[in-house]
Amino acid sequence: MVCKCRYKTPQGFDDMWMNSDGDVLTGLWFEGSRGQSKHRLDCEERDLPVFRETRRWLDIYFSGRQPGFTPRYRIDGLTPFRREVVDAMLAIPFGETATYGDIAYALAKKHGIAKMSAQAVGGAVGWNPICIIVPCHRVVGANRSLVGYGGGIKNKAGLLSLEGRSSSQVPPRTRS
Repeated sequence: MVCKCRYKTPQGFDDMWMNSDGDVLTGLWFEGSRGQSKHRLDCEERDLPVFRETRRWLDIYFSGRQPGFTPRYRIDGLTPFRREVVDAMLAIPFGETATYGDIAYALAKKHGIAKMSAQAVGGAVGWNPICIIVPCHRVVGANRSLVGYGGGIKNKAGLLSLEGRSSSQVPPRTRS
């Protein structure tokens, strides 16, 4: 059983939809976004405990604060590579960014290989079905440009601004 719930965002953002299997969050995306095709809208709209928990998380987040909890979610179809990229996104602190190249560099180093494709990382970031909670909006282009966001560049810029940053304010991460 897949259910859906709509979330009314603050002005300046597109509204959001969420999916659940009845127990955990399985999708969160901006309405009308490129990423919407990964999700189900042809299902029953319900008010489930996980939707209430996610709405509470989003209310705190959209007030400009980092929520002190994470709604229960599940990401289906994770390959080992996608899991590593999700873990890398989850490690980017609130209000900071990393580039696709930063993540590729860290994964290459972890695996003891000379190089990893930033484009492959971009594909895994773009595959993410749970936006904001898994912060794919914090991944930016090599020159700190706002590229590659399935939820729309306007929403990505707004999310980063909400976190107190713009891509031009974030210094490049140092690679160690």
